[in-house]
Amino acid sequence: MKLILAIMIMFMSICKLSAQSQQSPSRNKLPSEPIPLISHQVSGIVKDENSQPLPGAKVILKSRKDTLITTTNNDGIFVFNYVKIATFNITVSFIGLQTFIQKYFFNEEKSNSVLDPIILEAQPHELKQVTINGTPSILYKKDTVEYRAKDYKVPKDATLDELLKKMEGMDVGMDGKLIYQGQQVTGVKLNGKEFAGGNVAQAIQNLPADIVEKVQIVDDYGDQAARTGIKEGDPKKILNVATYSDKSLGTIVKASGQVGNDDRYDGQISLQHINADKVLSIIGDFKNTVNGVASVPNQIGATTANDEISTSANGSPGYTKLGGPIFSYADQLGKNVQIVSSYSYDFTNNTALNNDYGQNYTSLGPSNFDEHNTSLVNSKNQKAAVQVQFNIDSANFLELNSTFGYSNIAINNTGTQDYLNDYTTGFEHNTDIGTSSDLSTKSNYSITGLYIHIFKKPRRNLSLQLSASDQNSTVKGATDKDYRFYSDSTSDILLKDSAVNLLTKQKNRNFVLQTTATYVEPIGIVSQLEFRGDLRQSYNKSAFVQDTVLSNGYLKELTNLDNFYNYNTTQLHLTMNYRYNGKKLDLTIGTAAVTYSIGGTKIDDNTELNISTSRSSFRIIPSFRFQYALSPTERFQLSYSGGYIEPNFLYLQPFTDKSDPRNIVIGNPNLRPSFNNSVNAYYNKYIPDSKINISLNLNATNVDDQISTNILQKRIPLVLNNSDTSKNTYQSINEIHYVNLNGTKSVTGRYDISKQLEDYKYSVELNGNVTYNITSAMSNDLLYHTTGWSFNERLGSKINPNENVQINPYVNFDLSKTFTSLYDLSPTTYSRTSFVIDARVYFLSTFQFNCNISKNYISGIAGYNTNPLVINAGLQSKFLAKKNLTLTFSVFDLLHQNDFVQQIVTPQQVINTTSNSLSRYFLFGLILNLQKWGGTPTRNGKEMHRRGDGSFIH
Repeated sequence: MKLILAIMIMFMSICKLSAQSQQSPSRNKLPSEPIPLISHQVSGIVKDENSQPLPGAKVILKSRKDTLITTTNNDGIFVFNYVKIATFNITVSFIGLQTFIQKYFFNEEKSNSVLDPIILEAQPHELKQVTINGTPSILYKKDTVEYRAKDYKVPKDATLDELLKKMEGMDVGMDGKLIYQGQQVTGVKLNGKEFAGGNVAQAIQNLPADIVEKVQIVDDYGDQAARTGIKEGDPKKILNVATYSDKSLGTIVKASGQVGNDDRYDGQISLQHINADKVLSIIGDFKNTVNGVASVPNQIGATTANDEISTSANGSPGYTKLGGPIFSYADQLGKNVQIVSSYSYDFTNNTALNNDYGQNYTSLGPSNFDEHNTSLVNSKNQKAAVQVQFNIDSANFLELNSTFGYSNIAINNTGTQDYLNDYTTGFEHNTDIGTSSDLSTKSNYSITGLYIHIFKKPRRNLSLQLSASDQNSTVKGATDKDYRFYSDSTSDILLKDSAVNLLTKQKNRNFVLQTTATYVEPIGIVSQLEFRGDLRQSYNKSAFVQDTVLSNGYLKELTNLDNFYNYNTTQLHLTMNYRYNGKKLDLTIGTAAVTYSIGGTKIDDNTELNISTSRSSFRIIPSFRFQYALSPTERFQLSYSGGYIEPNFLYLQPFTDKSDPRNIVIGNPNLRPSFNNSVNAYYNKYIPDSKINISLNLNATNVDDQISTNILQKRIPLVLNNSDTSKNTYQSINEIHYVNLNGTKSVTGRYDISKQLEDYKYSVELNGNVTYNITSAMSNDLLYHTTGWSFNERLGSKINPNENVQINPYVNFDLSKTFTSLYDLSPTTYSRTSFVIDARVYFLSTFQFNCNISKNYISGIAGYNTNPLVINAGLQSKFLAKKNLTLTFSVFDLLHQNDFVQQIVTPQQVINTTSNSLSRYFLFGLILNLQKWGGTPTRNGKEMHRRGDGSFIH
């Protein structure tokens, strides 16, 4: 068609030239008017009087050759493709606002026309109401929650994490972890581009709060979904920070250094250079910190058969040395090419003295353990990523992503494990004394290409995404332990002891190819058909070798314990959806066909022959997503998602693995993959007049064919060191069989209700969650289940009577209770009540006093101090003419009561961990904060237009 049009235009041009040559003596004279282009692209953004984007505004383009209609997206942006002539009228309407009408004239040779921002003014009779209410502080868009930053008051030199603490539904931990309404935020962007390599903690602890115009929490389904609209699976929570226009051209330099007693130190440096879409960032830190009771407890989540509940304030005990830099660079290279890149290196050295105790769930009766360990964990990680986007033209887009990672982790444990088993078949007392270590290295790379083609028909598009990843890992382990067996609960009468010195080496390679294709066919103004196909193929190769060191020091190969296996998995997911995307209603309904297969070979240690194993399954599942926006400040969402969870290939092997003599693994070739069914419901409402925000969330999960274990305990005769047979002469050996079980499910309800008072000087917030879960497992062929309840309730307030006083008190109550249906095993209960005050006071214009006081009452875990009072405090004073040099003094854990406590519950056991941390220390230091801003970015002498995520339109 294009060829025919081009020939016609050429023919008409030749005729016109011929006519002109007959009228003029100059045969080489060119036409006085340029040849018009076939089509144009017209785009723009619609805002209200407060410069806030207006989603869902109706836009009409009319000319003597066109009548086109569209609506603005969530960022207030509209785009018309294939506009025939460059002279047209634009009409924009929005309920409650005055209609905008204007005529535009553009050069016919210009293929891309970007209109100046269109501002819709309020209707005269609603002007008074708009003036009173103002623009809401919180807007709920389809996949985005947006906060207006200027409504939350923070000191001039505050960082982004302090701003986030003021916002409804946000929890910021002392380690920089960001939780939004019970879900962890896993990535961060600045003006729509990945920032600081996606490291949330580094970003929010270094970006200044006074440059932030909007904070957005985005449900991210991936780049392909963002551009095609076809969403699959569960999204990630991403933080996007949009800067003010006049704070989008400047440089920020911040450096701090602190030293103290007990070799404590904390050094940080950050550099950010921002020039519209060009952002250069260097962030680095180097510190020696202590883990323990944090001021913001983690949320407690539901469990499945392979999941855990952690009720700790931090993830690891002891003290940690850590550091490393993060480099990130983003830029717009010309009009059509964009690059985002990052490199990070970090190291972590953790030292901890732990006491672990708890109970194993078994049908033979109570099985208790008590472990005392000293652990050393040293890790080094590198990661590099590059993303390049090519806007080839208005109809074609190409994106290339590549990543590379390398990690090295060394773990050394020294300690004693004591087991008291009061079984119905007899009493057993075993101890393990010695050391174990693991040295693991892992390298991985991936490359992904995404191509999208937009057809002439509006909303019709085709996309293709191809990716390949390769991961190689090696683990070298060593065990040197003395196993002892006693006749009673004391350690007085030794029945037998034996020494084990093992060396192990495991190599794994995983290569994955994945293809995703989507096609969207519009069938109406606001409806369309969506087709998506996903093909994922995984190729795996593993080798496990075990040797023993004899008493004479010689190495002996244990070839009968070696494992070598290869396996492949294939998963095909075909989906067809109908989608209605109206102004308020967004509905997706359809069906998906899912096939899954796994197969491979394993060398039988007994016959030295390859054994083949293969399994396949097929399933039809519904596809459903419902979203209704009652207004820009109120929305409701309901969705269903389902997918396979593949078993480890080792679980499928029809042979016995005796590499651990106490825990013998027997494969199950008939094991099926699990299938996870999940339903999510959300309701959000912000009432601008009352400044009340309400957020409710309900999640229900059911797992079919959950992969679990059936642990059979075998009584094995014990060869004694003496001939006294009157003593207990047996020990229990666990045979671990993998099985499919139904009955695993969980339900979690979350809520967050907050109210701002006195123009944001005061606020009150009540939030929490309730989780119920039930998980199936087997012990000695007996089916049982563990049931868990957890409650997390928090009531707090934020008191800011003026810019010099900030006091944030709250009380938090945590309770978790777990029951098991096995006979004679008692339930476990863990609870914590925390009273916390976080305060900052500014005085004498240059001084600042801050403190964090946390009193915790913990029950259900014994050992050390379970009712600690932790006091952290600091004093700062500013110097120089611009007050950008700060002298600091800080004290941590003033009363020396900071302890680490943790409880982990699985269907097979409960583990309690306590660790005494040497956490009282002092720090002196300096902080230098330099900023220079150069105004608003411009292009061709005009202020650059922006999208709703803060990115600039070129």
